[in-house]
This record gives sequence, structure tokens and C-alpha cells, in this order.
Amino acid sequence: MHTLTILGLESSCDDTAAAVVRQVNDGPPAILSSIIMGQSNLHASYGGVVPEIAARAHAERLDLCVIRALEEAGVTLAEVDAVAVTAGPGLIGGVISGVMCAKGIAIGAGLPLVGVNHLAGHALTPRLTDGAHYPYLMLLVSGGHCQFLIARGVDDFSRLGGTIDDAPGEAFDKTARLLGLPQPGGPSVEQAATAGDPRRFAFPRPLLDRPGCDMSFSGLKTALLRARDAVMADKGGLTRADRADLCAGFQAAVVDVLAEKTRRALGLYLAEDPAQPLLAVAGGVAANTAIRAGLETVCADLGVAFTAPPLALCTDNAAMIAYAGLERFRAGLVDDMTLAARPRWPLDTTSPALLGSGKKGAKA
Repeated sequence: MHTLTILGLESSCDDTAAAVVRQVNDGPPAILSSIIMGQSNLHASYGGVVPEIAARAHAERLDLCVIRALEEAGVTLAEVDAVAVTAGPGLIGGVISGVMCAKGIAIGAGLPLVGVNHLAGHALTPRLTDGAHYPYLMLLVSGGHCQFLIARGVDDFSRLGGTIDDAPGEAFDKTARLLGLPQPGGPSVEQAATAGDPRRFAFPRPLLDRPGCDMSFSGLKTALLRARDAVMADKGGLTRADRADLCAGFQAAVVDVLAEKTRRALGLYLAEDPAQPLLAVAGGVAANTAIRAGLETVCADLGVAFTAPPLALCTDNAAMIAYAGLERFRAGLVDDMTLAARPRWPLDTTSPALLGSGKKGAKA
């Protein structure tokens, strides 16, 4: 019997996390523990995540998360086979905190070190939760990223399209700020939208008039700003009903864009005649029930299976990093102490960058 037990660390944004994942032979992987220490209270008064505050909090909490993860899993470092850590992309201060902590554990315990792309953690989550078979189509939709990927292997991803500006999660956060709703914006906007009329405001559906799978959400945010200003100029302020209608209209536009672009991406994916066609969605915005419902409808129309991870695994967590590290470790993809933290790290390194490149490399 061959058992792999991986300790995973995640600190790419504002959640400090550690987890232990184990797989016996080729059986289903098991999450033995998953500890997440959020930082919402530290950033609430700033209207968004402050990188320096996040990095300091990660440095203070990572060791505590690891101790709790090991205790909850009932394992010691002597029973761990490797340490996996998010090495990018993300807020560089937080990523550095995680990488340095993982290096210290690896050196101290004499364990192999595995650097994991945060996006790969999300992209491989369907294999952790549902045993998805390659190749499958992944819609990665989060606060900082939105792209369609065909997952062919642990280190083999082909991007079909993505956002050329704001990610949906970023647009939700900005919408919440414009409407005076609390952060994080996704849950706040979704909650307000339940009482709203999505037809009151005629918001655009960006890039639906153009071929391909690329998306844009910046103009949608601007349209909401103008609609808000028009209502305030007319009434002298916003009522709760106004906010609900603005949220409902904004969310409906996002759902329509994602649904249509998903339909196009599925067409490209199905042209490759996969044996078990599957659309998987992951990332924080995958927790939005309206978006999930829209994607499920598209899959039902095309006869494609649909899966989304449990809500606890949609947002940033270390269980996905531990599992991605397990797959990489099993494939012999191990790092050494030269592993560097990376603020940018595209999964598909052959396609042109969606957002351009700078001194630090391709953004997406």
C-alpha cells in the first residue's frame, strides 16, 4: 500500500491557510484538515485588501495554521511526505511569507519542497473533489482571475480565453464599494440582488458582439457607476430598492456574459472529442449561486457534465494547494531551496499574455 501525505500552505492574498491531504494508492484523496484564518476584519476599513497588512498577518499566522492543521489531521511532520506551498501568482509579500515558511519546514524536517501555482490549485480542485478525468474544461473565476482552460495534465493547461481587464470578483468588489455595501463584495452584491429587479437597468453585455472567449468587465462596472449617479441625481440618494435593482442588473449581466462565453469555450473543447466531457468551475466567484445556475443551464443544453467544488473549496484554501502538490510530487516535479515567490505566473505559458507583460513577466 502506497500512501502520500502532503502538507499545503496558502498565503497568496488575504487568507492564511494550511491543510493536510492524503491519498492511498490510486484511491480518492482525503482532506485530513483544512485551516483558514481570514483577514477581513483587518482590511474592512480600507475598502479592500492592503498588501502590507496582509503580508504581516501571514507572517504572524502561518506557523499557527500549520500546527493546527497537523493537530486536526492527527499527523506529525515525520508522517508527511512533502511540503507544498503557493509560490505565485499573488500579492508578493504574502507569497514570500508562505514560501519562506515552507522552506523552513522542509529544511527542518528534511522534507521535499513543492512549489504550486495558485491557479493550478483551483484548476485541479475538481480532481480532488470529484475525481475528474483529463481533459476537462475549467472556468477559473475569482477575485483576480477569469479564464477558460483545458486541463490536460498536472502541468499542462491550454487557455481558450479570459478577461482582458477586470476579473469578475474585482468587478463585484468595486460594485459593492460604489453602492456602499460591505466587503467582500461578491456575497454582498449577491445578497442584495435577491430582492432586486434585473430588468430595471439596461446594462451592457461586453464583448458578446465579438467572436472568441475573451471577456471584459470594466465597462460593466462603469455602466453601473453611471446608472447609480443618474438615480442619485434624480432622487438625491439611493434607496434600498435602488441598490437591489442595481445589484440584480449587474449580476444578471455577469451571468449572461459568462454563460455565453462558456458556451463558446465548450464548443472548442468538445471539438477535441473528450471521452468524458466535463465543465468545472472554481475560484471565489464560483460560490455565486446565480452564476452556477447559468453555467449548469449551458451544460445541460450541450449534454456536458458540470461540477463545482463545495463552497469551502471555492475560495482560497490550502487543501487545493496540498492536492496540487501531491500530483506534482507524484509526477516528480519537486523544487529545491531556490524556489522563488512570483507575483505573476500564467498557467498557459505558450499563449500570448491576456493583459500584457512587464518586467515581472506575463500577468495572465
